[in-house]
Amino acid sequence: MAAGAEASESPTVLVFGDSLSAGFGIDVDRSWTALLQSRLAEQGYEHRVVNASISGETTEGGAARIDRALRTFCPDLIILELGGNDGLRGFPPERMRGNLEKIVQQAKASGASVVLLGIRIPTNYGPRYTAAFEAVYRQVADSLDVPWIEFFMEGVAMNDELLQADRIHPNTKAQPILLENAWPIISAALDDALSFRQALTK
Repeated sequence: MAAGAEASESPTVLVFGDSLSAGFGIDVDRSWTALLQSRLAEQGYEHRVVNASISGETTEGGAARIDRALRTFCPDLIILELGGNDGLRGFPPERMRGNLEKIVQQAKASGASVVLLGIRIPTNYGPRYTAAFEAVYRQVADSLDVPWIEFFMEGVAMNDELLQADRIHPNTKAQPILLENAWPIISAALDDALSFRQALTK
């Protein structure tokens, strides 16, 4: 986080996630968040990307630190990618939903836009738990009017060529795919925010 905390007049995109976004096990300069910074520059966006993701983070941990992150970085857009560790640990989906809603509500109250990256989990805890877990993302998106994607790891999960030896974390080759999965809602959110600011100045 400290590396991205330098004073800047550029609008900020804050990536608020877990190991899938923290660059776990790979060169962080080749992570999808680093690729996002390059994509934004190539597409003419002035935004800087600050990666406040922490490996092993849960939605509870995210809810506990979102206020500080908002005050520190004053983001225009938050890319929220949390929940996978909740699911792997069998945490109650209702608690996960409450934590995600708290994060989104605080972000919106600060003036930031939010996009939500959904995660799916193995069926270790049975189909009922798995279904309840995956439904949380839709419920949060619908109740708080947040753009979202169902599965951030689409095209990567279960593909050994794109996973590290633990068969959980994406490797370097998977990073461009993760960016492509998230890019449509990220770019749409940035464009919507720009249109809103332009309308206010007219």
